[in-house]
Amino acid sequence: MSRPVGSLRHASAGGDSESAQLARKLGHQFAHPALLQQALTHRSFSADHNERLEFLGDSVLNLAVSGLLFERLPHAPEGDLSRIRANLVKQDSLHRIALKLDLSSALRLGEGELRSGGLNRPSILADALEAVLGAVYLDAGYTVAEALVRRLFADVDMGEQAMASGKDAKTALQEWLQARKFAVPQYQVTDVGGQAHQQTFWVMCEVAALDVRESGSGSSRRAAEQDAASKVLEQLLALETRQPTGARTGAGTKTRKAAAMPQRTASGSAPKA
Repeated sequence: MSRPVGSLRHASAGGDSESAQLARKLGHQFAHPALLQQALTHRSFSADHNERLEFLGDSVLNLAVSGLLFERLPHAPEGDLSRIRANLVKQDSLHRIALKLDLSSALRLGEGELRSGGLNRPSILADALEAVLGAVYLDAGYTVAEALVRRLFADVDMGEQAMASGKDAKTALQEWLQARKFAVPQYQVTDVGGQAHQQTFWVMCEVAALDVRESGSGSSRRAAEQDAASKVLEQLLALETRQPTGARTGAGTKTRKAAAMPQRTASGSAPKA
């Protein structure tokens, strides 16, 4: 067995019993339990960590989800299938599944990572879930790994709502504006904070023609832009819903829409009366 990296002592959220409980939740009895142990081992705990299994599991996950979407959405075009798949296998989605499995209770992390809240970090949990899929694939083959993916995503909506949410917020906002003959939104980084390895970005998204702007944040500029775009789109959809049918179609749409939009402050909130 590999020794822990650096001077870290063995530290873990759980042990063999926790990994056995996780295996039962997965519905798979490992012929080679060491694979599951490796999948649950973060690089801060041991040199024999889960990153190679994560790489493998990522491919298994993408193929299994692709097959699932191909079956469930027989009339969806390639572009929609790709967007929905990206939405289903992104970090947030995998993090939610990992939480349902209580995967964190079986993770093996170094002391420093434990102290910094690693057990609750979405990226660590999502990566570990992919590593577990890679471990199942090596232990029993693709058919068994695919069946596990299908069980994990059994309750996930893949109908029209999933098709809509499959588009990232920036794409959805741009398409909404272009369909109504408005210019594309503008994005501007307003602030960057935090240490170099764990920065937070703040971005302003503005639709000048409608005098609408919202601020978003994220661990990268792209993530912050997506957050801001999502808030702008949510606001526009809510305002459009409240408009009479005549005000949403035909000539003069832009003028009526602009008049209906509340003025926004730089923080994205409406000014007080």
